[in-house]
Amino acid sequence: MFRVKKEKIVYSKEPDNPLAYTDKMNIIYTRFAVMYEMFIFVFPLWKKWISSVLEHVQGEKLLDISFGPGYLFKKYPESMSVNGLDYNKKVIARGKDKYPNVDIMEGNVYAMPYDDESFDTVVNTMSFSGYPDGKAAVSEMMRVLRKDGVLLLMDYAYPEHRNLTGYLLVKTIEKSGNIIRDLDELFSNMSLNYEKQVIGGFSSIVLYIIKKEKV
Repeated sequence: MFRVKKEKIVYSKEPDNPLAYTDKMNIIYTRFAVMYEMFIFVFPLWKKWISSVLEHVQGEKLLDISFGPGYLFKKYPESMSVNGLDYNKKVIARGKDKYPNVDIMEGNVYAMPYDDESFDTVVNTMSFSGYPDGKAAVSEMMRVLRKDGVLLLMDYAYPEHRNLTGYLLVKTIEKSGNIIRDLDELFSNMSLNYEKQVIGGFSSIVLYIIKKEKV
């Protein structure tokens, strides 16, 4: 296995103008919304990756943030009350049309239209690298999460063993405009209790299972 040198692992800087970055990403998502929906439904590995969150969902009420094509909406337990939040108007419109039983709202991840401790499970798959302020986004996710609830956050990460293929996959995502963060450092600095699972993509796709303490 070819490995890159440690000094090659350099994380993205968060943008100086978060609003401009969000507007840019929103335009991209609007332009490629249908294409992305087609991709996720025909690419079996992608569906397998994001479906790995399902074994960790808990409780009665769930929020899926930045749900995109909404693939997981039809996979969540029928007993759960499922909510969806997205910033993109086209995604919202398509989601409401396809999933009438899901309570879908338009909103910003930094100021979500929900009360404190509203959900037992919060899900965020393959979207976090599109947020300009990682700490603020996680803080808001934890705010709406009930005590003893779980945040399931999946995103790109440099492979711990620095294998070349996984590294190049992450660099490609970064070059497309996404922000690659040291998520372990972020969550540790926020004093969050988490576990993680390497999901796939040559160890470049990682699921973080973050528990909210009772106290």
